[in-house]
Amino acid sequence: MKKYVGLLLLAVAFITSAAMSTRAPEAMHSLEGTWELQSFCNFSSDDVADTVKLVDGYRQVKMYYGGKVMWSRTDPNDTIGRFGYGSYRITQDELIETIEYGDYYFMQALDTIREFRFELIVGDNTYSQITIDEDGNRTFSENYRRVD
Repeated sequence: MKKYVGLLLLAVAFITSAAMSTRAPEAMHSLEGTWELQSFCNFSSDDVADTVKLVDGYRQVKMYYGGKVMWSRTDPNDTIGRFGYGSYRITQDELIETIEYGDYYFMQALDTIREFRFELIVGDNTYSQITIDEDGNRTFSENYRRVD
């Protein structure tokens, strides 16, 4: 009997030790929430060539919830509002948006392209989606701030 109790205590000690030494995996970032565009960046040889602030009255908002994305834009220099809706997924360093529908002019501009892939950089309350060209070079980014 003492032998079984000793083995049981040894097994409990081993399991407890293993559980304490095993770290939980880091939680991956999330885009869940509402984001507002703050600026654009143009790249030259992977370096930021210039940051373009928004003109007064220009607003663009994206909402990510439950695997769905919706965005809208208003531009004082363009009388046509824009919006789009679809699904999204993220990896450690990539954002993939698949647009299902949008306003008439947006859908005309999309033609046959429905999936958009971006390099993704996420901060505490910011994120940037960076367009990569066919050679793997950064070309353009949209930079957002969390509002919800």
